Amino acid sequence: MHDRDRPPERAHLAPLPPPPRRRKARTRLALLLATALVAAGAAAARAQFSALHAGREAPISNDQPVYYVSDGAEYDRDSGIVTLTGHVEIWQGDRDLRGDKVTYDRNTGVVAASGHVVLLEPDGQVIFGDYAELTKGMKDGVVSNLRAQLADNGHLAANGARRIDARINELSRAVYSTCDACKDDPDAPLLWDLRARSAVQDVDNKRIEYTDAIIDFEGVPVLYLPYLSHPDPSQRRASGFLVPSLGETTHLGFYTVLPYFWAIDDSTDATIAPLLAAQDGPAVEGQFRHEFNDGKVTIDGSAARYGGTTQGDIFARGAFAIDDEWRWGFDLERASSSDYMRDFRISGEATVLASTVYLEGFGQGSYTKVDSFAFQGLTSNLVPAQIPLVLPRYEYSFVGEPDALGGRTSLDAGAFNIIRDQGTNTARVSLSTNWERPFNGPLGDLWKLVLHIDSAGYSAHQMDVAPTLGATNAADSAQAMPTAALELHWPFQRDAGDWGTQVVEPIVQLIGAPNGSSYGINRPLAANGYYNTRIPDEDSFDFEFTDATLFSLNRFYGIDRLEGGARANVGLHADWFFPDGEKIDAQIGQGYRAKADPAFPVGSGLNGTVTDIVSHVSYTPNSWIDFTTRERFDHQTLGVKFADTLVTGGPSWLRLNGGYLYSPYSPYMYYQDIVIVNGVNALPLIPRNEVTLGASTSYGHWRAHVSVRRDLQSHQLVSLSAGGAYEDECFVFDVEFGRRYTSLNGDNGANTLLFQLTLKTVGSFGYSGL
Repeated sequence: MHDRDRPPERAHLAPLPPPPRRRKARTRLALLLATALVAAGAAAARAQFSALHAGREAPISNDQPVYYVSDGAEYDRDSGIVTLTGHVEIWQGDRDLRGDKVTYDRNTGVVAASGHVVLLEPDGQVIFGDYAELTKGMKDGVVSNLRAQLADNGHLAANGARRIDARINELSRAVYSTCDACKDDPDAPLLWDLRARSAVQDVDNKRIEYTDAIIDFEGVPVLYLPYLSHPDPSQRRASGFLVPSLGETTHLGFYTVLPYFWAIDDSTDATIAPLLAAQDGPAVEGQFRHEFNDGKVTIDGSAARYGGTTQGDIFARGAFAIDDEWRWGFDLERASSSDYMRDFRISGEATVLASTVYLEGFGQGSYTKVDSFAFQGLTSNLVPAQIPLVLPRYEYSFVGEPDALGGRTSLDAGAFNIIRDQGTNTARVSLSTNWERPFNGPLGDLWKLVLHIDSAGYSAHQMDVAPTLGATNAADSAQAMPTAALELHWPFQRDAGDWGTQVVEPIVQLIGAPNGSSYGINRPLAANGYYNTRIPDEDSFDFEFTDATLFSLNRFYGIDRLEGGARANVGLHADWFFPDGEKIDAQIGQGYRAKADPAFPVGSGLNGTVTDIVSHVSYTPNSWIDFTTRERFDHQTLGVKFADTLVTGGPSWLRLNGGYLYSPYSPYMYYQDIVIVNGVNALPLIPRNEVTLGASTSYGHWRAHVSVRRDLQSHQLVSLSAGGAYEDECFVFDVEFGRRYTSLNGDNGANTLLFQLTLKTVGSFGYSGL
């Protein structure tokens, strides 16, 4: 067998003793060795010891004096050799040497130590050995049976080591790990270790390089590497090759990535990662990061030969502080194609990329921001010409201090300009003002008076196409909605003794406002569903009526659609607090209006004079079970129109969760397919009916999870995921599997398999499959 084919002999990586504490000078004799040897008393040695260590970190020089303390000392004048015995400590500059016996040769400057040898380095590294022989101010020398304690729990051992100028440590039969030895059996194999025929520790560049390296798990060799390099554990950023990663996808086949990290300076670094694939490519990915005095910027990008053409992507982010009140930033996200993003797995399964630039300011009770947005669709059902460009948008918010009447004024102002090649182009200015005055009644009743105005002006073009579907092509228009509301909360509390405390709180809200615009929803001009409106709709497409919006002044999310008319909302809120910590929180309510508001379509629960009934119940019987449900019931038949239920329970070592979601229509289809019922527009009746189940566990170093989501309407699974991990002081193993059953961008679902093995301070070995 050739010598290089033999596995490296294992150095003993036994538990290290704690770094020795500096002893007080208890010797009877302390000697100062420099150009001459002068005897001195113990008191002088103590003084020299303290003076030296009060100002350490001076550069080592051969002319520096050598200090030491010991239990005993002998000096042979003929040979010029000093022999120190018993708890010896000798130091020169900022390096310390400890041992049971130390000899110093005045003629050669050689220091030899034996028996429990300890060398303390200026950077905090502690080296243990059986024998050490050092010269040149302890910067050169050899150490046998070396064991070193490094940063971040790093342990390094070698049969022998040669030290060169305190900058290079050449190691023979080296072993490295960050795992702690078993307390009950210190000689048992570590969870993992890295052993090599030879290694070099570069102190200046903070790297450790191995030749003929083998990685062991539980003492069993699993991987051979002819060369491996990693940063010293004390180094957070160091240039060098990172651990390669492997993977496999349907369109790329098997691929490998070999990244290189370049620490350009203290504030700048870059990572370059070439990718080689069996079926396409090649490709290169990269990241650049730089920190300025006032901010930072990160740029991620890639380029590849893909499908016979050159394609790529760029993701850039930056944030900068102008002063204490102003800052600006940007996000840039662009890709050559959705297929490229999918196959090279740049950002998972994103369907839209958003780029923005912004300027924002913060004041006392105020906030302002101006920004612009550009979007890129990554799915086939998103037509690029219909995707909006927001250029620009402005926002301002202000909340004042309480005034002389005890009220507080707030306002929100804004403007935006939305451009589409195909679709409605909208310019809007808006102002919303609000004044609130809370006050208490004599019987514990709590009141709040609200005066509110929403107003907006519009200039719109191409209104007769999506998303507005208006009756005219262009219109300049405006709308405003003044609203006054009076709200009463009247809590009643009852002490139920052993049954705890109960709180019942009736809530009544009275709202007065002019009748709102019909927005043409109830009077389509034709069967194609065009709306008879001059007001475009950019921010009020989707809404869901639940108990969370029961007492909202406007149940649309934005202000392009405004809810008007005289109306009342009533609810009953109750809490039950049990002595053992158990709690029940519940609310039920309903709304009434003097006149039906045609702004709400059929099926929304808000289109008549009486709203649907909305409720929620939360039940927490103890610290490890939580149950919450929200529902909406038809006010005539009490049929369920909306349900959202989530329950979680179990101890930390087995946590279970389940959820259920039902809605008679899908919000993703809102305003996409017009449904006309008895001449009135209605929501598309495409129900959402989904159930989710999941479990997670965490025990000791282990954790795992599994979840599944099923569409009960279509009787098929939506997604499935499972994963687990193990992590201790030196090792991490993480595996994830996911399956998507729904179609995205014309595919038939997708599988994802990821696993990553991390040897702490060394690197990560990963694999991803599709």
